[in-house]
Amino acid sequence: MMGPTLQADIVGERARLTPQRPALVVVEPELRLDYRELDERVVRCARVLTETLGMRHGDRVGILSHNRVEYLEAFFAAGKTGITVVPLGTRLTAAELEHIVRDSGLRILLYDEANAETVRGLRFMVAVETWVAFDTPLDSSDPSYADLVASLASDSAWQATPCDGEDLFALLYTSGTTGHPKGVMIPHRMVIANAFNTITGWQLTSEDISPVFTPLYHTGGLMAFMVPLFVIGGTVVLHRGFEPVEVLNTIESEGCTVVLGVPAIWKMLLEASEFETVDLDRVRWFISGGAPLPHYLIEAYQKKGVPFKQGFGMTEVGVNCFAMSVEDSYRKAGSVGQPMMFTQVRLIDEEGADVPEGEVGELLFRGPHVCRGYWNQPAATATALDADGWFHSGDQARRDNEGFYTIAGRQKDMIISGGVNVYPAEIEGVLVQHPGVEDAAVVGVPDERWGEVGVAYIVRRSNAESPREEELREFLAPRLARFKTPKAFRFIDHLPRTDYGKVIKGRLRDEFLGEKA
Repeated sequence: MMGPTLQADIVGERARLTPQRPALVVVEPELRLDYRELDERVVRCARVLTETLGMRHGDRVGILSHNRVEYLEAFFAAGKTGITVVPLGTRLTAAELEHIVRDSGLRILLYDEANAETVRGLRFMVAVETWVAFDTPLDSSDPSYADLVASLASDSAWQATPCDGEDLFALLYTSGTTGHPKGVMIPHRMVIANAFNTITGWQLTSEDISPVFTPLYHTGGLMAFMVPLFVIGGTVVLHRGFEPVEVLNTIESEGCTVVLGVPAIWKMLLEASEFETVDLDRVRWFISGGAPLPHYLIEAYQKKGVPFKQGFGMTEVGVNCFAMSVEDSYRKAGSVGQPMMFTQVRLIDEEGADVPEGEVGELLFRGPHVCRGYWNQPAATATALDADGWFHSGDQARRDNEGFYTIAGRQKDMIISGGVNVYPAEIEGVLVQHPGVEDAAVVGVPDERWGEVGVAYIVRRSNAESPREEELREFLAPRLARFKTPKAFRFIDHLPRTDYGKVIKGRLRDEFLGEKA
């Protein structure tokens, strides 16, 4: 029996309400679409998938492509058809993608020319019913997306397929820093809840304009600003990828008002020569997510006269879970803010009891913005989602007396040294305050005396030869308790990170253990 109708036909609904409002600006190749024009393109894609390719409600379609307008057409077609869209990481190898394609059970895979070599390898590993090329087909049997669209018969009577709020809109596979990535089940209900929460929590309006340069295969690129802005009737400026100068020029020329990035992106924009002269007068605020944000970056942007916020979210619970005002972004620098409306949050200890203010506990979330669990993994779903509907995030945080939360790090990254909990994010936050440190990561390694100790990996600014280990120890001494100070330091050129900025700490730990061995 069909449950309550809650269908995430985002573009269709906005086109009904404000058809002539500017919806999308594609930087390259240049294209400008209002909501009516964008919706027409989404409808044509939905018809290609259902009428021409025979896909039905619940079938899965994969996308292996860089950012482009056709990507958005396929993504939003899911909201009209009940088909589940599966974005695929463009930096993954064919061998890595094989697991995702098999696990998700893709019927159709859309690909672009830039990923042709990966597709060539992948099609020898796994069977897909139809491979559709956005550009030049790899094989004569692969249809061209443009040709499929052009061959559609005129049919003004086409109607969207009714969907339930719990029907799957997307499968978003986690980055998989350890083991195979898991497919997070994103229902229509979650897409809508996250969008409305973001609009209300971040006070977005139809006048807001935001550049999207992060990859669309990641929840941040899709859900952080793009979907919420389309819901409220704002404008998205779509980049193929991230180029610092191009992004700065776009922020100025298009009059962007709100901008999302990860710490690595903010650092590259700051270092671009154009940063000193770019006009940011239209920007209401910048916001960072995906990884802990060094304080020196917050200060650098605030000196430019633009408020800088920090956010927190997860693929599993919605990419936006907290919010703060511009005023609070200054007095609570480093905090991710307070929970958004209709977002329930708990902090618990290892026994499941709530922790008091100021103490660190695991973050739990409950609300309409939480996913349905993991695709084909009932055990993992049961571990993450308890019987009362709380999602156990594995992230550690503390709450102050005003209800503001600060992230302490991942639970699995916590170091237990001499029976005392040590949180790497706290140490990293102090290390990057040193003027000679550009980036830092702390990992726990086995120790015969203390059980575990911390090892700090340091990236110096501009390949400088200082600071050295002793200087860093002197710097940390008045700022951290002695038991928190890393027992070893290693200096490297850059930290290994996922596509969305998270440090791959397992790789650093393995390197250290291999070195000791």
